[in-house]
This record gives sequence, C-alpha cells and structure tokens, in this order.
Amino acid sequence: MDTRTLGTSGLEVSALGLGCMGMSQSFGPPPPREEMIALLRNAVEHGVTLFDTAEVYGPYHNEELVGEALAPVRDDVVIATKFGFALDADGRQTGVNSRPEHIRAAVDGSLQRLGTDTIDLLYQHRVDPDVPIEEVAATVRELIDAGKVRHFGLSEAGVDTIRRAHAVQPVTALQSEYSLFWREPEDAILPVLEELGIGFVPFSPLGRGFLTGQVTADTRFGDGDIRARLPRFAADALSANLALVDLIKSVADRKSVADRKGVTVGQVALAWLLAQRPWIVPIPGTRRLSRLEENLGSTDVELTPADLEELDQASRSVQVQGGRYPEAMQKFIDR
Repeated sequence: MDTRTLGTSGLEVSALGLGCMGMSQSFGPPPPREEMIALLRNAVEHGVTLFDTAEVYGPYHNEELVGEALAPVRDDVVIATKFGFALDADGRQTGVNSRPEHIRAAVDGSLQRLGTDTIDLLYQHRVDPDVPIEEVAATVRELIDAGKVRHFGLSEAGVDTIRRAHAVQPVTALQSEYSLFWREPEDAILPVLEELGIGFVPFSPLGRGFLTGQVTADTRFGDGDIRARLPRFAADALSANLALVDLIKSVADRKSVADRKGVTVGQVALAWLLAQRPWIVPIPGTRRLSRLEENLGSTDVELTPADLEELDQASRSVQVQGGRYPEAMQKFIDR
C-alpha cells in the first residue's frame, strides 16, 4: 500500500489506517476476540501500518486486543491511542479529565495494556475546558522526553486549541470526523493544519457505515449500536440523508470509474477523501475481512477532476439532517 506522512512530523503510515473501536464497542455485541486478532493481523498483511485505539474503548479491552494482535509485528506498525475521559470504577464515562497526573496514569495504563514501551501517537481524546491546553501539551512533551510517547495528537480540537498546543509541543496529527457526510473541517480546520504542518486523521470517513450503501431507510439499529442514539440515523433524517448516497452511487456506477475494478460507493467516498490532501489518512473501522479489503481497494481508485467536482457538488446539494451526536455528547466538542 502507498504510504503518507502526517504533516511535517516525519511519521509515515499507510494511506489508510484501521479504526479499532468497533471491535470492542458501539456497534452491537463484540465479535469473538480471536476473530478480531485474526482481522488485525490480516490488516498488517494487507499493508496497514496505522492502528487506532483508546483507553476508553471497551473500556480498556480494545487496547489489550490491539496490543496482543500486533505484538509479533510491533516494530513495523504505528499504534495510536488516547487519553482524556474520566472513568469511574465500572468503566463508565463521567466527563473529561486532562489533568497532568491523570495523563501520566493513563499513559502508564495504556503502555501496560498495549504491551509496549512507547506509544507512537498519543491523542488527547477530547479537550478539557478545565485544564489549559498548554499544560496538557507540556505534560505530553515530558512523556516524549521520557521515551513513553513519540508523537502528540489532538482529537475534535478547535483552531485556537490547536494553535496553542502546537506552540508548546508540535502536534503531529488531528483526529476529527470528516467525510462527504460531514465537511465542516474544510472551513477552518484544514487551512490551519496545512499552515502548521499537521496531519489529519479522519474518523468515521464512511459516516459510521452510512456511505457504504448498506444502510437503507428500513435499517434499524439494535441494542448496543451507537447509531440508534445518533440524530442523523433517526428514521426521518435517515430517509432524507440517503439522497447523498444515491448521488455518490451515480459516480461509482459511471463507466469511467466502475470499469476499473467494480468500484463501490464506499470506495468512492474514501477515494474522494484521500484526494483532498496528501497528508490525510482516514481510519475506517470494520469487523469483517471483506469490508477491510473493500476499504483498502479505495487506494487504487483514481477519481478524475470531473468525478471530484461532481462529488463535491453532490455533497453540497444535500443538507444533511440531524446532529452528529446527542446533546449530552456534543458538549465535549471543542470549538
């Protein structure tokens, strides 16, 4: 697989990474552990080198899963994890916490669960309004100096936060949602990342499955599936939002595109994202080998300027209905 460098940091990774959260939570009961270990190792064999996890996924179990699966190839992969949520004794989220002592304890826990000496890329999972970002960045800088962390990242951070953090400890990557389904980062985030030489790692690049073409107006999400609580996936919003999928499908079905490899809607959506900047590395998640292989196939899809223009216009012509998160979760997004 082709590789990309996250900004000017020198951190080189595969053009597509793998988001691992869904292997442990958020999309119904987790699959058997041995199946997910096999999937992670298959991803490595297919050329994936960037794997994304977090202490809160599971919670904790996802880091253990990723660490065990990647132990045989640890020196050949980049593991990204995150701190920043406060968890009670039962693992329930109780808010955010980026106090220095909490960061240090979180990193020590992540290192143990991952079975590694160093975290390649450490993100602040959500901005903590009660802790100055300069203090957070300085704490991560200390961890880098100690050899426990290699690179610093932010997630769902706004422009001011990014600038202030970067002035203390260079930020290697920002992780936030970005796709044909959600283009807000284009307004202010992408320009500041380009200015500062920071890479961008979009999560949910397929709109939590929406842009795969597998979600229909009749789709209902079961217990444990986060989409059952997301406003975008409520019945009325879902029906309206499917107009975007139809427009993307018209590009995927075009002879100049489809004749190449039988391109899918999801592959077109990922190819569009890859075409936006050379320092963008999406991390679609999946639990299935067939979907992993389909996603990776997007790196071979070359969209023409006309294709990209049509997708741009299609995306702008559909007013996506429903918020990204329920109100209780939206409060953690930095602006």
